[in-house]
Amino acid sequence: MLGPLRCPESGEPLEVEGGLRGGRLQGRLRSSETGVSWPAEDGFIKLYREGGVRPKDRLLRRFYDGLPRLHDPAVQVLLPLLQGKGAAATRSEYWPLLELEAATGPLRILEVGIGTGEELVGYAARLPAGLPVELWGVDLSVGMLRLCRRRPAPRPEVQVNLLLADAHTLPFADMTFDRVLHVGATGSFGDPARALAEMARVARPGAPVVVVDEQLDPGRRHGLLRRAAFRAITFYERNPSCPSALLPPGVEDVQERQISRFYYALRFRRPISGTWPGWPAPPRPS
Repeated sequence: MLGPLRCPESGEPLEVEGGLRGGRLQGRLRSSETGVSWPAEDGFIKLYREGGVRPKDRLLRRFYDGLPRLHDPAVQVLLPLLQGKGAAATRSEYWPLLELEAATGPLRILEVGIGTGEELVGYAARLPAGLPVELWGVDLSVGMLRLCRRRPAPRPEVQVNLLLADAHTLPFADMTFDRVLHVGATGSFGDPARALAEMARVARPGAPVVVVDEQLDPGRRHGLLRRAAFRAITFYERNPSCPSALLPPGVEDVQERQISRFYYALRFRRPISGTWPGWPAPPRPS
């Protein structure tokens, strides 16, 4: 289970102190080199420091922790009413960007901000049958992860690992994942450029990284009601938009598209060469 995990402060490998029971950590993790320890919360490995959480992330986490059960029904009911296109139809626009159907051999996937696990059904529908998959889902909200933990794995051959982590300091080694997906929180990140750089850092060379979030379609007219609804669901950001300008230098195959009235999809890849011209790795917190 600990294979790709690294201490988000030192970057060193981690080891278990206290053991695992039923997939839940009973003690803590410790950096094998520095001795820095990371406790568990409700059985989830917690790999971030509370002092490092940005104000906007903390605000949204309070909402998700307090009312996690309202999230999925709200998306399923309100999204078609507000933008004329439901969640399933919107997902069908960005899932092909992950290129899951073309995957061969064992696959390691990261979902940043997995929430209640709404996307798990997409893996079941698109992964080749029998393909061994290691899926890592990270989120800041323990309330959302509790609901995600109750969902069955997409398929028996898919191993799902959930942990509490901050998108700004992902606790994984460089070039670890074959696919990276993030849906719905880029606009709430305190430092979206750093979060995007972290997603690129943990992706393997050539691996697609797909980011989806709110953006009011600039090519369509929007009535007062729709503009008010969009403003209400994006209250935490003054001008929600696709962050393509914030991508780290050197990424390749950048594709940006508007997939519905309220959402964009952004896809990019870490270069096959593995080099990052002009882009140093983001500094770790002191």
